[in-house]
Amino acid sequence: MRSPMCLASWLLLCCCWRTQAEIFTSIGQMTDLLYTEKELVHSLRDYIKAEELKLAEVKSWARKLDDLTRMSTSDPEGYLAHPVNAYKLMKRLNTEWSQLESLVLQNPSDGFISNMTMHRQYFPDAEDEKGAAKALMRLQDTYHLDSEDFSKGRLPGMHSNAVLTVDDCFDMGKTAYNEGDYYHAVLWVQQSLKQLDAGEEAVVSKAAILDYLSYSVYQMGDLPRAIELTRRLVAIEPSHQRAGGNLRYFEKLLLQVQNEEERTNEPASEEPIQLGTYVRPKDHLPERDIYEALCRGEQDGMTEARRSRLFCRYQDGSRNPRLLLKPMKEEDEWDSPHIVRYLEALSHSEIDKIKEMAKPRLARATVRDPKTGVLTTANYRVSKSAWLEEEDDPVIGRVNQRIQDITGLTVDTAELLQVANYGVGGQYEPHFDFSRRPFDGNLKKDEPDAFKRLGTGNRVATFLSYMSDVEAGGATVFPDFGAVIQPKKGTAVFWYNLFKSGEGDYRTRHAACPVLVGSKWVSNKWIHERGQEFLRPCGLTEVD
Repeated sequence: MRSPMCLASWLLLCCCWRTQAEIFTSIGQMTDLLYTEKELVHSLRDYIKAEELKLAEVKSWARKLDDLTRMSTSDPEGYLAHPVNAYKLMKRLNTEWSQLESLVLQNPSDGFISNMTMHRQYFPDAEDEKGAAKALMRLQDTYHLDSEDFSKGRLPGMHSNAVLTVDDCFDMGKTAYNEGDYYHAVLWVQQSLKQLDAGEEAVVSKAAILDYLSYSVYQMGDLPRAIELTRRLVAIEPSHQRAGGNLRYFEKLLLQVQNEEERTNEPASEEPIQLGTYVRPKDHLPERDIYEALCRGEQDGMTEARRSRLFCRYQDGSRNPRLLLKPMKEEDEWDSPHIVRYLEALSHSEIDKIKEMAKPRLARATVRDPKTGVLTTANYRVSKSAWLEEEDDPVIGRVNQRIQDITGLTVDTAELLQVANYGVGGQYEPHFDFSRRPFDGNLKKDEPDAFKRLGTGNRVATFLSYMSDVEAGGATVFPDFGAVIQPKKGTAVFWYNLFKSGEGDYRTRHAACPVLVGSKWVSNKWIHERGQEFLRPCGLTEVD
């Protein structure tokens, strides 16, 4: 169909036609105008047809989104708890609404466009969409999720109608491809091809899928399969710009390898490409395998012998007046290093108030660059955080006082209360809460004294409060000794980061596992050394 002509342009042509018709004085000349008129009528019908098609498409969008928003707003947190729903929301607002806007702009509708313009500044952008896609891949890696199960909404312990289409899977793979992550590109582009071959409709062409898949497979070192996929691409689209050249190059490369290794021609594998087909590339994290196994619950270091040394008790803060009538319920989570959990550390009303104050202030969480000491964002910490102080609301003062009463440490030199929210794939990879000091061995990495400017010393202890339950994932794990602590709303865990000597306890390296299903809210109170001199006296040895 020829491109539709807008009504204004058509009227302008009519005016031009009238001007020219006054010049044509012979019948012979005027017969040309009949054909011109006929063409204009065709153009007008094309315009009407295009408008009808556009209106039908907009109506289809409205019906689909009406059903979707009715379902999603009935339980917003429950809906967004599923990572596929969160990713698709990012994708819809960044990509698909823009497509709708372009469609409507073909014949502008002032009301809709002005509304879109007003709200568009708050929409997620391309970086947000990419981040959501990478979050799904992070979940896939950590929890060993098959691409097909993921695309069908089948997550551990639950089944949902949240699905990824052929185009969604392809976009996931393309995101990985553009990042040079061919491992995930293969997994997701292969899944898009599988769904397309099963008869699912899609915008993306099979040729485009095979183009990305064949090159990604080549990058993973699987030449026979890359050749087979490229041959399929050439069969579908013989004139493809790159396919022919790639095929000749792959075949030549395979021949060289076979000659060098003196082996016969190996056929391409007929096994589907899925988790385990290729080895996942190593990255910056040395304890990656242990960390993720703990997140999956596969390497919990708790033994019966250790469990027998754990107890529960009532904690009155050494007969603190505020805890005498209602002592805190304290449970041992780990014996050495000693980690305890406090039950009913925060009430539901306090949690609601803290979250209400934090929400408008949430910003991407930062970490200190180990070389410069400057705060910056990092891929290994994916969450949003806010800092609250006592002047914000009396509830912050009550919480700070309670932490002081429970721990027996002063919070006068502590940092402000940090509130963090981990959404889809939110995580914080293994890290230390304390600042590591210069050393003369080679076991740990140096970093500048990150807290020097505060003048309050190092972080002596961490008080971590859970402000939500998490349906799946989101555990706090300690890779060094295998502790796994599950989030439980209203509870808090406490441990010392430093020995009494002031030396760092490197066993306390810990991580926040990616949130698989749910929304994880926590608050941190980092307690510093200054002011604790008489509350926690030095020990006689370096590791007391």
